[in-house]
Amino acid sequence: MSELSNKVVLVTGASSGIGEATVRELASAGARLFIGARRGERLKALAEELGQELGGELGDTIGWAELDVTDADSFEAFAAAAQDRFGRIDVLVNNAGVMPLSPLAALKRDEWKRMIDVNIHGVLNGIAAVLPGFIARKSGHVVNVASVGAHLVLPTAAVYCGTKYAVWAITEGLRQEHDEIRSTIISPGVTATELGDDISDPQVASALKEWRQKSLTPDAIARAIRYALEQPEGVDINEVIVRPTAANM
Repeated sequence: MSELSNKVVLVTGASSGIGEATVRELASAGARLFIGARRGERLKALAEELGQELGGELGDTIGWAELDVTDADSFEAFAAAAQDRFGRIDVLVNNAGVMPLSPLAALKRDEWKRMIDVNIHGVLNGIAAVLPGFIARKSGHVVNVASVGAHLVLPTAAVYCGTKYAVWAITEGLRQEHDEIRSTIISPGVTATELGDDISDPQVASALKEWRQKSLTPDAIARAIRYALEQPEGVDINEVIVRPTAANM
């Protein structure tokens, strides 16, 4: 039996890409999922599909709620709804993120702010929503999805990489502060997802498309997350970096 069997897992950014792949992977391992994103219609469709595949009542295996990770109240309500549905929370997968790349000289302040709000505040809001319960139970696992951008900086990606450096530091701080809570950072290399679809600079968007010709598929990251979660108590996978075989960065 999987270590994930009947564990209650919250996944953000679950409507597409790595989030959706993670939901599918963990559901197949027997986890109970509560999934969140801004696009409620996609969440509903995914929950209904998986509920039918898994059998039984939908509410026994998967629930969903619209979520704005940048809004602390929205995240608190999301966690409370999961608690009400399943009685506890065992794992949080902080996956939601944005990547509107641009050169610093373009001065896209609104895009900088959005990356900071989603990629950093979103992670902190998630941790804040589950940490008191994890501390009370002396058990829990936070998985933060970062990027190889937490380890290197590329032109046009300065702010994005800065946010991912911050996620790395936050995750490491959580690990050091709480012996009873596991913390994992997953750092994907180039992966074929919707991330970056909001790039407003045509030249940068074209460069990203070219770069993604050698990409991972989201299920590769989902398997890495499952690997970290399936370790027995007392084993904490602190970081996993996943790159395409052909990548040189």
